[in-house]
Amino acid sequence: MNIKITYNWLLEYLETDAGPYEIQKYLSLCGPSIEKVIEYDSKGIKDYIFDIEVTSNRIDTASVFGIAQEAQAILPQFNKKAQLKFNPLEKYRFGSLEKELGVKNKLDIQITDSSLCSRFTALILDVKIEKSPEIIKQRLTMCDIKSISNVIDISNYLMLALGQPTHIFDYDKIKNKKMWLRLSKPGEKIITLDGKEINLPGNDIVIEDGSGKLIDLCGIMGGLNSSVTPETKKIILFVQTYNKRKIRQTSMTTGQRTMAATYFEKGLDEDRVEAAIIYGVELLKKSAGGIITSPLYDIYPQPYQSKKITVNQDYIDGKIGVKVPKDKSLTILKSLGFNVNLTDNQFEVEIPSYRKNDVSIKEDIVEEIARVNGYFNLPGILSPYVYIKQPEELQKFFFWSNRVKYFLKDLGLNEVVNYSMVSEKLLNALELKPETHLCLSNTISDEIKYLRTSLLVSLIKNIKDNQGKKKGLKFFELAKVYHKKDNDLPEEKYKLGLVTNSNFQELKGIVEALFTELKIKKITRKKTNHQLFSDMQVGFMVNNNLIAIIGELKPPYKLAMEIKDNVILAELDFQKLASLARVVPDYKPINPYAVINLDATFGTNELITYQSIIDAAYKTSSLLIDAEVISGIKETSINNKLTLRFYFSSPERNITIDDAKQELEKIKLMVPQSGLEKVKE
Repeated sequence: MNIKITYNWLLEYLETDAGPYEIQKYLSLCGPSIEKVIEYDSKGIKDYIFDIEVTSNRIDTASVFGIAQEAQAILPQFNKKAQLKFNPLEKYRFGSLEKELGVKNKLDIQITDSSLCSRFTALILDVKIEKSPEIIKQRLTMCDIKSISNVIDISNYLMLALGQPTHIFDYDKIKNKKMWLRLSKPGEKIITLDGKEINLPGNDIVIEDGSGKLIDLCGIMGGLNSSVTPETKKIILFVQTYNKRKIRQTSMTTGQRTMAATYFEKGLDEDRVEAAIIYGVELLKKSAGGIITSPLYDIYPQPYQSKKITVNQDYIDGKIGVKVPKDKSLTILKSLGFNVNLTDNQFEVEIPSYRKNDVSIKEDIVEEIARVNGYFNLPGILSPYVYIKQPEELQKFFFWSNRVKYFLKDLGLNEVVNYSMVSEKLLNALELKPETHLCLSNTISDEIKYLRTSLLVSLIKNIKDNQGKKKGLKFFELAKVYHKKDNDLPEEKYKLGLVTNSNFQELKGIVEALFTELKIKKITRKKTNHQLFSDMQVGFMVNNNLIAIIGELKPPYKLAMEIKDNVILAELDFQKLASLARVVPDYKPINPYAVINLDATFGTNELITYQSIIDAAYKTSSLLIDAEVISGIKETSINNKLTLRFYFSSPERNITIDDAKQELEKIKLMVPQSGLEKVKE
């Protein structure tokens, strides 16, 4: 949310030598972002308007006083003088009204559920409706709030001054002088101050007058039937805090987005209610001749119990990554309104009520020190202390993920980042059962409804969405997949997916090159039966564990996805890759002796595959150092002819051609004769 306040208004609370543009610069670095400073000069009043962005968890800064508190802590870090002139939360207390309270007018107040309204305060005053004092009118106008009358303007003035919305009713319009706070019933209606008739969905916080007539849509806008007019003589000054979730729900379902609602839906400080109503009385006495004619009504069933957080200086330095002097940490915390007891290196920090919603753990205290000290003062490199503290598994993951990404990029692949969710339509097109996937219960779109169990689904869609835009498409993605677990959170695994629209051999070469880059050895191949792939597919194994699978997308799925080109896919278990990967390969001395190579062609079937031939060859020959396919496709070797080139050598002597032939004969004998067609040298 954004608020507007003025520089001169800020100076009522803050004593400083910082100009408006200096305040904009320094607060934006360490606190609320002042997006614009607008110069104002009209009717002899010269001022500056601050347009300030307030983060949702810091509603305490959405006021003139809130910004003054931040400025008191931040400006001294830049050698600017800044000190609060007074604290309205301490100045305006109920004790100042003891002699002014009356009994002439009373209210019958009932709250059906204390969870709806955590604090309810009210006073009845006699007033005179007139024009607002010029300074209040000017300040509200500069902050884009229309001036109406002295009484109504005070309500808006309080909201900007202290960050606490208030409401003012015409006392004489409240039938039976009753205010009953309850939840609305579906279909109830209220006409709000702006003249709109609101049909309530139900479960909205409302106030009725005891006869069933609604007089207030709480936290959003008052009812027209209880509004203050020029004829009003008696008012109810009404200050309260509500259940923030209920206010947000009503505001969104009814479409009534008001300034008050933006405050209440973020959770207000109950202790600030006291200061707001007492300050309101002071303003009403000055500008409307206000006289209190009732008792003070203050319903506060669960007063705030102060809480304390203990943190030591070493912990603060460790989390920030740089040392902050102990005295500086103490000064920052005190200037932000925290009561601090310092013993040796131990800070015992008492949390004020207005920070209870966003400061609850040690890390929140560290964040306050870090931001006021200045994030820009942190070094631009990762602190060695912080780095050492990272889990070893996390360090390993980041190291190898960066290594793999850069390697694939250098091979010409483009990285994609897809949603972790896919649509039911996409799963059905690929005949992947949606019921086996985790379904989001509150998805914002049917396109992101089911959590992926494979990266291949998204990569197929990437090919479809980009076909025709470029001749050669090569993508990769490194991300998590999610598998159901009964009565537990899903199992999360990192996978590496690759896709190309070229051919099987190219993607296979990329995967094998990646294995070489990661220094992964002793890889075997296995015929697989992946649902998405045609017969052209193969799995890569290490120690009988499947680490990768490559295959061609089945034609029916290509047709269902309306893809014209080839779709060759690979999915690798990245966590297994990272555990097997090595930076430096095993040392292997150079063989000084000659290498003799011989070729052999084999006929293959279900039993005799490339892998079975290679396994037999290495088991049989002690002189075999390498083998490769020079004709045929090893991944689809069934009913195929494979020509292999075998390399023979010895680390101890020069072998002869006859030695090599004898080794090849041993290999041929180990391969079943039904697969052997011929041997050529």
